[in-house]
Amino acid sequence: MSSHNESILREPLVTGKNITYAKVTDDILLPVENKPNKAWWIGFTVAVLGAMLWVVSVGYTFWTGIGAWGLNKTVGWAWDITDFVWWVGIGHAGTLISAVLLLFRQNWRNSINRSAEAMTIFAVICAATYVVAHMGRPWLAYWIFPLPNQFGSLWVNFNSPLVWDAFAISTYFTVSLVFWYCGLLPDIASVRDRATGLKRRIYSILSFGWNGSVKTWQRFEIVSLILAGISTPLVLSVHTIVSMDFATSVIPGWHTTIFPPYFVAGAIFSGFAMVQTLLLILRKVMNFEDYITMFHIESMNKIIMTTGSIVGIAYLTELFIAWYSGSEYEMYAFANRVAGPYAWAYWAMMTCNVISPQLFWFKKIRTSIPISWVLSIVVNIGMWFERFVIIVTSLHRDYLPSSWAMFYPTWVDVGIFVGSIGLFFTLFLLFIRFLPGIAIAEVKLLLKSASLQQKTKLVQEGAFPEDQVEFFRNSLEKYDSVTEEDIKALKKK
Repeated sequence: MSSHNESILREPLVTGKNITYAKVTDDILLPVENKPNKAWWIGFTVAVLGAMLWVVSVGYTFWTGIGAWGLNKTVGWAWDITDFVWWVGIGHAGTLISAVLLLFRQNWRNSINRSAEAMTIFAVICAATYVVAHMGRPWLAYWIFPLPNQFGSLWVNFNSPLVWDAFAISTYFTVSLVFWYCGLLPDIASVRDRATGLKRRIYSILSFGWNGSVKTWQRFEIVSLILAGISTPLVLSVHTIVSMDFATSVIPGWHTTIFPPYFVAGAIFSGFAMVQTLLLILRKVMNFEDYITMFHIESMNKIIMTTGSIVGIAYLTELFIAWYSGSEYEMYAFANRVAGPYAWAYWAMMTCNVISPQLFWFKKIRTSIPISWVLSIVVNIGMWFERFVIIVTSLHRDYLPSSWAMFYPTWVDVGIFVGSIGLFFTLFLLFIRFLPGIAIAEVKLLLKSASLQQKTKLVQEGAFPEDQVEFFRNSLEKYDSVTEEDIKALKKK
């Protein structure tokens, strides 16, 4: 356990009074050990209805064929690939929070990494369903892997970025799943030790014999760092390879070298927005205000603002390079995006992704929970439009005006997308029902260094100069989980 005295200038990562190791365990396991509340049942019912819509829509697609979608001879990719890229992007923030912030020793990740990792797993599952559905012959899905077969010369084309996709996403999913589950082991053991009967036996199996010994913890720390090191390059590689689905083509609007960094920034942007959306709900419904504090919310808003600015620069760079290239086809592709029949989608994208994140420059806005939640949803709406604009507007008007066509989604397109959101939330709600939504062991590491309780104790002992204490008091004003009484207690006895 960490025992050093952290600077008083750093804002607390855990608030609340009389916080002990036992209380942390009790608070976080409360949703797991007790019956779900009314809010959970309402959310779960809505999510399951959405998942049922997904089953119906995908089943209809498998039975009828992808002709049930709104695709035509000109627009051969549309909502399906838009949704696929959107879900893969959302799955990025979990690994970034877990792996990259772990390697950089950012302790504020401790309270949010568990839910973010789970979000990654479920988002990649939703993305994978689009890959299978789009094949038309889902029973031949295994053909995307280089497996020995009896068909003679049948083999995957290793020059195709679609094959790279299969490798990148399956690797990303596998490593993320192992990383997430390894982090869960000590917390599953905590549930096991408090459970009885059949529940205890189930959690005993899931805990893989965790005994909490010093040697076990040492191995846990080593494995976490190794998996973080493996995961970090995957954060960059996965969406880079997804972007190459488009960048390696010769279609105007797609054939550009800016796509890899642009897609990665956009993935982190949308991923953090989804983490914000989920955690603000989790924080309220599960009463986790003392563990997911305003510092966490503000930090994520700063990352959303930064990555949103990077995405905005990428948009402007695309427009400039289209003009600077001198290619009439490239220039027309972007003029068509800005002022063509899908201009409404382009300007929706620019408003949601470039303008709305700039509101986080204002402290009052980035520390407002309702506004943060709304803007996190706005960002992901904008990121969906970004993928739609890139894919559909680049295809619907090609080199031959006689081939120009518009894309109109069918009820199946809409049903699969809305249903995939229902599937995602069904999985997430089941996760927070049966497993701890916050990493118990990692939050406990913060109690002796980064908690308000510990800092208050040190202030009362006179460990910090008065000017620093005053600065600390002022920083607590934005915390909704800190009372006036807590602030008044920050004085030397």
